[in-house]
Amino acid sequence: MISRKSKFEIARMRKAGEITGRILSRVVLAIKPGITTKELDDLAEAAVQEFGVKPAFKGYQGFPASICISVNNQVVHGIPGPRRLETGDLVGLDFGVVYEGYYGDAAITVGVGEITLKHQKLLKITRESLWQGLAEARAGNRLSAISRAIQNHVEENGFSVVRDFVGHGIGQSMHEELQVPNFVSPLGRGYDPILKPGMTLAVEPMVNAGNC
Repeated sequence: MISRKSKFEIARMRKAGEITGRILSRVVLAIKPGITTKELDDLAEAAVQEFGVKPAFKGYQGFPASICISVNNQVVHGIPGPRRLETGDLVGLDFGVVYEGYYGDAAITVGVGEITLKHQKLLKITRESLWQGLAEARAGNRLSAISRAIQNHVEENGFSVVRDFVGHGIGQSMHEELQVPNFVSPLGRGYDPILKPGMTLAVEPMVNAGNC
């Protein structure tokens, strides 16, 4: 069942998202050559304690850390550890918190030091595809309008979308109905609901430099 949130619930989700973004920004600012992914996780964990919230990912299906850190060809769900970042790496950060029972969830990919022009374009097109998808996230549209906007922008610029992982509904659980793919599903209208006020979605473009 696809839940629709009240204004009260959305206000709490907005606060969860705000805190998620503030902590994620701190981690981004700490990224530099030589730092380990575990040190970045420690920073996120300390910020969680400071804000008085719960880390959304820690313990979720056994995940051992507060933040997912995926480097270069890792797509998602990388576990922080002793790996030291190097100039030219692409680092994906996926992070969330629980605030008063409601989840926030956000992700960003950044370069370490100077990165190649191709990687700069990859980050730019991925960011643009997110905004194009969000522009279609309005009542009355079908879910596929979001997916189509993301897929079209990515593929028109020579990249490909990841098909094994998708966005999702979010609220009092990390993953709620429905799934939000970054491509148009071939399964038909049965998987293409009409968007309605109060639906809350995590739109998560995941883009490859090669084919997926």
